[in-house]
Amino acid sequence: ALEGEPRFVRERVRLIQGDGRDTGAHFLPGAFDVVLCHGVLMYVPDPDPMLAGLARVLAAGGLLSLVVRNADALALRPGLAGDWAGALAAFDSPAYTNRLGLPVRADRRADLTATLAGIGAPVHAWYGVRLFTDAAADGTAPPAADELARLLDAEDRAGRTDPYRSLAALLHLCGVRG
Repeated sequence: ALEGEPRFVRERVRLIQGDGRDTGAHFLPGAFDVVLCHGVLMYVPDPDPMLAGLARVLAAGGLLSLVVRNADALALRPGLAGDWAGALAAFDSPAYTNRLGLPVRADRRADLTATLAGIGAPVHAWYGVRLFTDAAADGTAPPAADELARLLDAEDRAGRTDPYRSLAALLHLCGVRG
């Protein structure tokens, strides 16, 4: 995708393949004002080393942005699809098979909140993501522009409002380095 961007964009991007648990191999402590970890933690058996590595490179006052699968709402997707065995299993385990067919795990907000506080980047704000649209079939075409605008407004409002945000498929947690 980067190759398709204009030269001035390509020149500003440096891609480094590595493991987020070992950020010290590539970066100095406090090197970044913002660190994004979106859709990654579900592939890591234990999130704590990854989060510690990411917090290490976060500058004072910097933002650590996480988007994770919500273990507290894991039963919703199979339940809404009528998969009662899957819904019941989701109450007992954060493990699930994602839409790519890969075995992954979800995270609980309370656990991540405690971890982020412990590594010096306590949660400043959190949101729910994909409450109304998570059960949509893959490949479903988006609605027309006016309907899409209403859908996005509804998702945005649900993502900021209790109890809806707690039921969203994904969580967006924003930790700030002290």
